[in-house]
Amino acid sequence: MPRIAGERHGPGRENPEKLESQPGPARPAKGTKAGGKTRDAGKAENAEKAEKIPLYLANLPTALIKFGGLQKQKITNILPMTEKPPKTEVSVEGEPCALGPIVIPCCQVFNNIRCYMVFYCVLVLSQGILFSLVDLSIDNFQKDYNLKLIENFALAFSYDISSGLVAIFVAFYGEGNKRIKWIVVSSFLIGFGSLLFAYPFINSRYNQQKVEIEDICKATKVISPCRKSKSSFKLKHLSYFILALTVQGIAGMPLYILGITFLDDSVKTHSLGTYIGIADASSTLGYALGYVIGAPLVQVSENNTSEINAENGNDNPQWMWSWWSDFLFTALVAWSTLIPLSCFPNSISGTEEIKAKKQKEPQFLYIRLKDTEAPTTIKNLPAALWILMKNPVYMCLALSKATESLVMIGVSEILPIYIENQFILTRSFATMIAGLVLLPGSALGQLLGGIIVSTLEMSSRALMIFVIVTSAVSLTLLGFIIFVRCDPGKFAGITEDYDGTGQLGNLTAPCNEQCRCSSSVHSSICGRDDIEYFSPCFAGCTYSKMLNKQRMYYNCSCIKEGLITADGEGEFIDARPGKCDAKCYKLPLFIAFISSVIIFSGFSGVPLTMAIIRILPDKLRSLALGVNYVIVRIFGSIPGPLAFKFSGENSCTFRDISTCGRTGRCWIYNKTRMAHLLVGICSVCKILTITFTSIAFVIFNRFLKKDSHMSPTPVKKMKAKRKNKEKK
Repeated sequence: MPRIAGERHGPGRENPEKLESQPGPARPAKGTKAGGKTRDAGKAENAEKAEKIPLYLANLPTALIKFGGLQKQKITNILPMTEKPPKTEVSVEGEPCALGPIVIPCCQVFNNIRCYMVFYCVLVLSQGILFSLVDLSIDNFQKDYNLKLIENFALAFSYDISSGLVAIFVAFYGEGNKRIKWIVVSSFLIGFGSLLFAYPFINSRYNQQKVEIEDICKATKVISPCRKSKSSFKLKHLSYFILALTVQGIAGMPLYILGITFLDDSVKTHSLGTYIGIADASSTLGYALGYVIGAPLVQVSENNTSEINAENGNDNPQWMWSWWSDFLFTALVAWSTLIPLSCFPNSISGTEEIKAKKQKEPQFLYIRLKDTEAPTTIKNLPAALWILMKNPVYMCLALSKATESLVMIGVSEILPIYIENQFILTRSFATMIAGLVLLPGSALGQLLGGIIVSTLEMSSRALMIFVIVTSAVSLTLLGFIIFVRCDPGKFAGITEDYDGTGQLGNLTAPCNEQCRCSSSVHSSICGRDDIEYFSPCFAGCTYSKMLNKQRMYYNCSCIKEGLITADGEGEFIDARPGKCDAKCYKLPLFIAFISSVIIFSGFSGVPLTMAIIRILPDKLRSLALGVNYVIVRIFGSIPGPLAFKFSGENSCTFRDISTCGRTGRCWIYNKTRMAHLLVGICSVCKILTITFTSIAFVIFNRFLKKDSHMSPTPVKKMKAKRKNKEKK
């Protein structure tokens, strides 16, 4: 089957085999009877001199042709007139590795797909780190400011909307000999977008929403009626983050569309899975690394003016500088690939030979698509899109990829909150576990999935079966997570009614009603009665002091039972900061199950991409990936976060309501309901993945039988090859 791009051996260069076969100009023999011998000696001498020509002299004419735009001029008009073209160390296939018109001889050793993959993966890794830092930063920002609905929507979906809008056009205009240029532009835009993220943290003050009160019980305290309305950081953050997310959406599409087709052209058919697996694993690993880097900067869900919080609050310049430096570091990593990627040619050495072998392989495509012309103008684009939309196998696989992506979206969206509340951990530690332990499982799954399908040399049907089986295993393991949870602890006002003096769902009771406590101040303490209180104020504590670098609370009117402990001065301690020990040790078991679910979910990503590439002609390959990303955005990335946020909001037991009547963040969650909703949504996604892939498999088999009846030759060739292999 003909391919659209990369068929030439280089700009203005003829086929090297034809050049070798052309005889040089005849020259008369001089002076001896053995004219043939003299001629042979002359030829040998000329060839020996040609071999000594420096590499830059041999490649400079080609580079000048490329620079001057004279691609149609023949190489024979530039090469010195010898009997045969000079033999050099440059590969006869593809273009040299060069920075514009400058060919660097020592860099030719890097002109291969493995070196390209190193820089490509570094670039993908940097964008993964950036996405993670952005998610953590936005999460902090949304919790500390009362954003409007439209502001939340813009922050959450700027990337998905911008990438969905440009995906098809990037796939259309970027296919051909422009792919490397598009990837280089992506490298620049990723670094530039990272600097846009960093800018709001420079010379700005993060005015965290605060209520000017102490966290202990005082009858004379004065509470500000509303928070400060003026915040330059909020406006800066919103405008620059929305702009930066839009830039990242544009930058990501050349990486994940044109980068995949470039790999498909440059590697063997069954090696593609390994390379895609490495690229996908790099992206997920970058996201996990960003979680680890940003976890120490995630603020604890507290809003008080105690000494500890005042020293380590969000308005600390050191905290602001840390965010800025992380974004700057990510920009430098992205830009470090700018020059190396610019040096790679449009056709890497060895590409033509791989293409020739692929054309000899049997192609099981729909008969009606074999003669489909690639869209060369924008007028032909709607017709090509309609061809893809009418392809039921392609549409089912694209929908399957969209539903599969929902699982990873759910993990990154709600998993840190789930771990924090289910296993009574601090927010920073829960975020670090999600990034350090669980998310690398997805990278491992994507890498192993690519290696497995490449090693076993799976056909299109085998790829679909592999997706169905791994999704079924993941669904089975997902069901066990419901049983791995901790029992809800005792919480005053939520599960305990202050010894019968209060009401469930109300933090205020007769023992603390004179304290004028605010639910905007969440600083959990554990009383000596092993009951958790929302804050020292709601426990009725009137006095606190530092003891062994830890603040202890005394004279708590709501704490009447429990073991009495005296400090060094003989005063009785009523409460200590933090949550009570839940005596739940199921976290390792949960990590084992959720990691297995994530690994088996990762198995499906690479096979689905390979199946989409294989079932369509090469002419529609880039466009198919572009449309696939639009479908993933519409049915995966955009509704996914909304669904998982709904599960979190629906599990909320107690929410902050400020003195202005505004509904704030959720402080306390129902653990059982959260587990059921998380597992339920993920299970629905898995069932949809299995269903869509099964439908694609059935339809593909039906069309494959029709195609084999119409053109049985490829099937016979495959059987003959298998018999020959068995004989050997």
